[in-house]
Amino acid sequence: MIGYCQFTVYGLRGTVLSTTALVVRTDRDRFVALAFCWADLLFEVDPQMKIAFAAGPTEAFFRKSTRQLAGTSFEELLAPPARRGLGQALARAVRHGRFDNETVVIGRPGGGTLAMSVSGYWLHGPGSNLYLGMRRAAPEAGGPAYRTQSGLPDARTFSGLAAERIKSLQKVGTQTEITLLVLAELEQLYERLDDASRIRLRRKVTAALKAGSLDGEAVAEVADGRYSVLRQARSGIDSLAAQLEDITRSIDPFGAGVTVDTTSIGMEPAMAVSQKHLAKGLLYAMNRFRDTRGKDFNIGSLSANIGELCRTAVKEVSGFRQLLAGAEFDLAVQPIVDVHSGEILHYEALCRFRNVPAMESPYGTISFAEETEMIHDFDLAMVEKTLTWLAAPAANSRRLSVAVNISGHSIGIPAFAAALQRMLTENAWSRGRLVFEITESARIRDLTSANCFVQALRQNGHLVALDDFGAGAASFQYLSSIEVDLVKLDGTALRHAEQAPKGRAFLSALTELCKRLNVKTIAEMVDTPERLKFCRDCGCNYVQGYLFGRPAPDVKSFAPLPSAHLFRARHWGDGGSWF
Repeated sequence: MIGYCQFTVYGLRGTVLSTTALVVRTDRDRFVALAFCWADLLFEVDPQMKIAFAAGPTEAFFRKSTRQLAGTSFEELLAPPARRGLGQALARAVRHGRFDNETVVIGRPGGGTLAMSVSGYWLHGPGSNLYLGMRRAAPEAGGPAYRTQSGLPDARTFSGLAAERIKSLQKVGTQTEITLLVLAELEQLYERLDDASRIRLRRKVTAALKAGSLDGEAVAEVADGRYSVLRQARSGIDSLAAQLEDITRSIDPFGAGVTVDTTSIGMEPAMAVSQKHLAKGLLYAMNRFRDTRGKDFNIGSLSANIGELCRTAVKEVSGFRQLLAGAEFDLAVQPIVDVHSGEILHYEALCRFRNVPAMESPYGTISFAEETEMIHDFDLAMVEKTLTWLAAPAANSRRLSVAVNISGHSIGIPAFAAALQRMLTENAWSRGRLVFEITESARIRDLTSANCFVQALRQNGHLVALDDFGAGAASFQYLSSIEVDLVKLDGTALRHAEQAPKGRAFLSALTELCKRLNVKTIAEMVDTPERLKFCRDCGCNYVQGYLFGRPAPDVKSFAPLPSAHLFRARHWGDGGSWF
């Protein structure tokens, strides 16, 4: 631990002038001292995960002093979903001596969570403890390190990790490559196994992939049966593929196993881009690898394509950054109207990129922003543009209200929430006039934090809508966990309900549920008088669609409202039906 050496100073005749005890620090103390250069918080934990020592501003993070934390469980500081991932990281530390930059989530006193980056070092030997350094995760990371059912990082987490490894190793002249592996018929093999065998297979495959990766960490499960592994260039992949095939054969009751197809992409030094842009380009490429399906899929041809995708994505990331910096987009608005009276509730602000043809949807550009996790930057730019539009004399003279979209991905980023709050504080006049629509296109992972984000907006006087409702399986989970003012029914789901025999009953039940929750409903893609009547009959409160005009830059396009004659009451029949 700490050794003491006594130094004695003697005079000319042997007289003792002074005696000094100096502290000689051992390796452990040097590691702790170096950790202070990186971490906000330091912990020493024993093999049972009890905190033996803590240092740093623990009160700010946990409302407990370092003395109060001593003897408590380190795992209790983490949000439950993060405990499993950290346990796996600790196991790697025991095997390899260390782990680096594992992103976890801590629970905040009074509610909410915070993403933290943790690194650890294990000093081998009798009675050795684990030393952990913890600091706030970079806002650009977009939140915690998410893992799949196998315990491996997902594509987003892998992309950030791989980019950091690639850039750091390039500096010392070590070249790397990313190997893509497809375990064909893996899903069919799982169907032939019992629960215990499935677990054993998943564990063995995961262990083999980690062992074959750089540092035993740089591997991801991109989709079922699809994996990405960062390796040293030209280190050979055949042995790993053969090992995986042997594992599947040994567990398969039929002895068939699966075939493993592989291809590798060199991360050449010519890719002279920033680590941030490389990570986003890799993420885009991994998503393409994930989504490539069908009988025409061939991993050999995918190698060149995905390498080019990565390089193209990196260029497009830079171009998108420039687009945002120059605010190279405009707004078009579309009214949301009362289903009975035709009165305009508010308008929705829609983006129109200047380099995209007027009749072409901006969906592709926005999808790219989501897949490369730059959507939060776009969302902030869109809010700023909408505030400018609202503050203009034409909008102010009418006291118009406008809704702006926020991606489900953005609300999980602390830096986005803080920047949005600053923007709204500086524009307090927008209360009651700026509405927010939370889109489901990017799945919301932390519903508790999402609800905190939404309630902060509502408490500041902003209505909040849940967009794309009915488009995904998570819609009802969102509605039960997040308190909102409005629900926007997905247009495609509405069309299916209109055509299905039981569609009217289903939609009516949905609007009744929202009514009981004190939530108003908006039906999208209402393009015909027949669909307007269908929405009325099913109990929708508001409608939006081409029937009331295409998106336009000027609200004068909706005065008078197109199809206004459809809202003129002619006669009330029995039961209040609208004719």
